[in-house]
Amino acid sequence: MNITIRNEQPADLDSIERLTEAAFRNEEHSSHTEHLIVNALRKANQLSVSLVAVENGEIIGHVALSPVTVSSGATHWYGLGPISVRPDRQGQGIGSSLIMAALAELQRLGGVGCVVLGEPGYYGRFGFEAHPGLELPGVPHEYFQALSFGSALPTGVVKYHEAFEATA
Repeated sequence: MNITIRNEQPADLDSIERLTEAAFRNEEHSSHTEHLIVNALRKANQLSVSLVAVENGEIIGHVALSPVTVSSGATHWYGLGPISVRPDRQGQGIGSSLIMAALAELQRLGGVGCVVLGEPGYYGRFGFEAHPGLELPGVPHEYFQALSFGSALPTGVVKYHEAFEATA
C-alpha cells in the first residue's frame, strides 16, 4: 500500500462528496446524509481538519473533524466524523491511518479532546471511551465516546454543529 494522507484541496471536493456518499450508501446505522454534512461543515467554515487518503492519484478515504460545544463551557473539543473509506478498500487500515493522522493534527492545532459517535470496539483502539457525565442526547451511552489529550474530561451535553442536520 502506497497511500499518502494530506489536507484536502479545492480540487478534491467532488471526489470527497462521491466517496462519502458511496461509503455510507449501504450502512445500516446511517442517515445517508454524511456527504451533505461534510459539505455543510465546509460551507460553514467548521471543518477544522479535513484529510484525504490518496493512492495512485485517487482519493480512497476522507476524515473530518469539527468543533463541538459542551454545556459545561469546556472549549477546544472536537467531533470526529464523518470518516469515509471507499467500499472496496474498507478493512485495510486506511480508516485507522486517517483517524491517527487527524487526531495528531488536532493536537497540533491545540485541541484538548475529541468525541465520536460510533462502534466502541472500533474506536476504543484509538483510546476513545464512554464517560459518565458526558452525553449526546438520544444516543446509547456506550456509543458516544471521548478521548482527552491530557486535560480533564468535561461533563455535560455535547452538541455538534447544525451542519450535522443537513438534508440538502
